[in-house]
Amino acid sequence: MTKSRISIDISLDENGKRSGIARLPHSVHRSAYGWLPIPLVSIRNGDGPRVLLMSGTHGDEYEGQVTLTRLAQSLDAENIRGQILILPMANYPAAKAGLRVSPIDGENLNRIYPGDPHGGPSKMIAHFIETELLSRVDVVLDLHSGGSSLNYLGSTVSLAADDPHLLEQSQEMMRVFGAPYGVLFEGRGGIGSSYDAAVRNKIIRIGTELGGRAWVNPALRKLCEAGVRRVLAHLGVISPSLCEPAGPVQFMRVSPQAFVYASTDGIFEAAVCLGDHVNTGDVAGHIYFPDAPMRTPIEEKFQSDGVVICERAIAACQVGDCLFHLGRPV
Repeated sequence: MTKSRISIDISLDENGKRSGIARLPHSVHRSAYGWLPIPLVSIRNGDGPRVLLMSGTHGDEYEGQVTLTRLAQSLDAENIRGQILILPMANYPAAKAGLRVSPIDGENLNRIYPGDPHGGPSKMIAHFIETELLSRVDVVLDLHSGGSSLNYLGSTVSLAADDPHLLEQSQEMMRVFGAPYGVLFEGRGGIGSSYDAAVRNKIIRIGTELGGRAWVNPALRKLCEAGVRRVLAHLGVISPSLCEPAGPVQFMRVSPQAFVYASTDGIFEAAVCLGDHVNTGDVAGHIYFPDAPMRTPIEEKFQSDGVVICERAIAACQVGDCLFHLGRPV
């Protein structure tokens, strides 16, 4: 496979705790031979499990970025076995700008794996993560939240995989993480996500959806940090004495029918809240038209039963915007 054009200024093969950068080539008018600094931390102590912790795939999702910043400071090599790689701002241009997609090339990092070493910045990052980082580890935790436009209940996320063994392994890791909800998406494979990259590298990947609204929910950040520590302990990387016990996990499946989308432009007022149980045909909310005050509001309805696990965080909407999605308890 073609080698990444992104270079690292620290050794990932030596013991100890090292903080450095991965240099993303970025030639622009003001800097013909420039590069952008992607933060990367390696904490290694001999042989053992190898784990990649990453966040900032979408730059407006912050619970994971804060969690990994805290873990980078608090974890020491002498207290671990194996290796932890920490990538807190995976799509550095997007994370620096606080945007879901890169402000440079408009790419969504979680849709373009395996990337391209000769492509634009985001494709180079995807290729680097898959070939230089995922190829080194046994497990990857890809920490997400709802970003600017969505807000989630505290959830771990994986796919409802066709491979029963892979699904069983993923669910076990989600139980260990201990978020209240374990969300299994149906029909989401093959879209160029980190999940697809993990499957190609034959490693376990779980994600999270913890809050959103482009801010840091302290309770969900604490849940995120505790969950990551529990997974590390479960894998034998750190001592279980450094972890709090996990609570129960309710698994949910998410089908394509679980989503409610805006059918027109306007201002959306929700009729339900996160955590509510709804039935097919229930009213999800109304879209109003302040620019045409005599126009009757549009009623949006749910197309399936389930629990509201995700809500839109912005009242203004356009046709095709996700307003809610449900999970059906397993």
